[in-house]
Amino acid sequence: MPKKILTGVVISDKPNKTVTVMVERKYSHPVLKKVIRVRKNYNAHDENNKFKTGDKVSIIESKPFSKNKKFQVMESTKL
Repeated sequence: MPKKILTGVVISDKPNKTVTVMVERKYSHPVLKKVIRVRKNYNAHDENNKFKTGDKVSIIESKPFSKNKKFQVMESTKL
């Protein structure tokens, strides 16, 4: 099964070797046909602490690093 790849913005880099990434997705409501925007925060592993708040990054699903960290920062994407 392929690993999940998500794109989002770093909203926190305070924990050591961890960044919090906000991923936003849009979908159409099945009955109301209104476009709904959903945001979700993911903790991702950042080995060298090189990503800062405001960076746009791609994260990939990986082995669990801790209780809440199940993603790893793959690369920085340009704005």
